[in-house]
Amino acid sequence: MNFNRHPSLEGRHALLSASKYSWINDSEEQVLERVSRTYLAELGTDIHDIARKRIKYSVRLKKSDKDSVIVDLLDMGIPRMVINSVDFDFIFSNLLTYVNDCIGFRMVPEVVLAYSDICFGTADAIRFDEKQKLLRIHDLKTGSMSAHIEQLLIYAALFFLEYREKPVDIHTELRIYQSNDIRVCEPTAEDIVPVMDKIKTFDKLIRDRKD
Repeated sequence: MNFNRHPSLEGRHALLSASKYSWINDSEEQVLERVSRTYLAELGTDIHDIARKRIKYSVRLKKSDKDSVIVDLLDMGIPRMVINSVDFDFIFSNLLTYVNDCIGFRMVPEVVLAYSDICFGTADAIRFDEKQKLLRIHDLKTGSMSAHIEQLLIYAALFFLEYREKPVDIHTELRIYQSNDIRVCEPTAEDIVPVMDKIKTFDKLIRDRKD
C-alpha cells in the first residue's frame, strides 16, 4: 500500500497527539484548556519578539496600543482563545513598562553573550556605557513562575568573560520585569566573579570529557 504523505506535518507535534493520549478523557472545556496551555510558551516567545522590534526601532508603547499588540499576536498565529484565557491587561502592562524602560535606557534587544559553544545565552536587553562604566541587563518574564536573578548573573558573567571587562571596575544593574513588578539587583564583583569561575571550570570539564 502506498501511504499518503504529509510533508507539512512531518516533525511537528499534534495538539491532539497519540503519544500524549490523556486528552481522550477530557471534557470539551478541558481539551480547550489543554490546547491553550500548549500555546503559552509560544505566546511568551511572540511577546518577546514584539518587545524586540519596539526596542530596536525606539517605538514606545502606549496604553492605547493594547489592541494593536493583540492583532500582532493573532497575526503570529496565537489563537484568540489563548489570548482570552490569560489576563492580557496584566501582561500588556508589564510589557509596556519593560519596553519603555529599555528604550529610555537606550538598550539593545536580544543580544547573544557567549563564552564558548558550550556556555552562551541571549539577554533580552543589554547596554554597556563605557564612559559611565555601567552595565545594564533587563529580562522580560511573561509567565507566572517566579524568576531567578541567577539567570541574569550568568548573562553578566558571560558579558565580562566575552568582553574582558573586570566586574570590580563596572557598576552592574540587573532587572527582572514580571507580573507588573520590577526586581532590581546590583551585584558586586563578589557576586559575579564566582559565576565566571564556574563557567570557565565547567566549560573545561565538559570539553575535556567530550574530547
